[in-house]
Amino acid sequence: MTLREQTEQRERETLSSRACLAEQTRGRARPEEPCGVRTCFQVDTDRIVYCKSFRRLKHKTQVFLQPEGDHYRTRMTHTLEVSRIARTIARGLALNEDLTEAIALGHDLGHTPFGHAGERLLNSIVPGGFAHFRQSLRVVERLEKEGAGLNLTWEVRNGIERHTGGEDAATLEGQVVRLADKIAYINHDIEDALRGGVIYPIDIPLEVSQVLGFTHGERINALVVDAISASRGQDRICQSPRVGEAMAVLKEFMFANVYTNPIAKGEESKAQDMLKMLFGYYQKNPDELPADFQAIRLEEGVDRAVCDYIAGMTDPFAVSEYTRLFIPMGWGVK
Repeated sequence: MTLREQTEQRERETLSSRACLAEQTRGRARPEEPCGVRTCFQVDTDRIVYCKSFRRLKHKTQVFLQPEGDHYRTRMTHTLEVSRIARTIARGLALNEDLTEAIALGHDLGHTPFGHAGERLLNSIVPGGFAHFRQSLRVVERLEKEGAGLNLTWEVRNGIERHTGGEDAATLEGQVVRLADKIAYINHDIEDALRGGVIYPIDIPLEVSQVLGFTHGERINALVVDAISASRGQDRICQSPRVGEAMAVLKEFMFANVYTNPIAKGEESKAQDMLKMLFGYYQKNPDELPADFQAIRLEEGVDRAVCDYIAGMTDPFAVSEYTRLFIPMGWGVK
């Protein structure tokens, strides 16, 4: 047997009957010869990690726009934390960790510069609207590899598209990522908000801390352990009523005190104005779009090409482009 076939045999012998086995994949849009070493889901993980969109995540905002300090989360660190939480839950439920990891690492590839502020701006001006989970799917299907896409398996693409809102993913592994995403962002956003002086430990509702714990580690552990316990033997990933209610209260607290806090979000309107001006500029000057987006312009229209270009920008690159196009530059006599 090849190494891949040995791994597939171990999956049959050790994983839950509810797990998605690599050998049961619905396949890829373009059939390929299987790898002799890696399962199809391991191949997908590698394709995501080595793609350009994944590398750009390190310069995209999570919550705080261009914070001073190296310890605040970026979209990259968020993605890595989601992956670790999701794999732990998957392991506890004997699900397919490789599939879980691939979905987790790819779930935010389509996020805009400046986090959800950028997403809201594009949603308001792009015909047909914009959502980062749909853009993440578009990244892996259309934008990467010079327009060829990554040709990922159906299960990974389904998990990426359904990691937030709407229907649950078709696999339990995809549902694990959806919950892990929420566990990760709520808790690391608390830590960043505490570091930034936006909130203080005493502000966190006592009824939440009594259920989930008083520290970052305690909360993560409580939520992960509960997800494993509540989902064991179930046909969907879930939480116990007590923990689910505590998490809902915590999420409400974060929206009221952090996600809409003027200290944390005071610069968002500037970022949105900047992206709006960039969008308008490239609408009027589509010939200036990079070569990679000219085919999209011809096939799907200018608005789609401009949207794809701006959604893929990092925060620093968007600022640089805005400066280049709209800020008068100094000059000197030679």
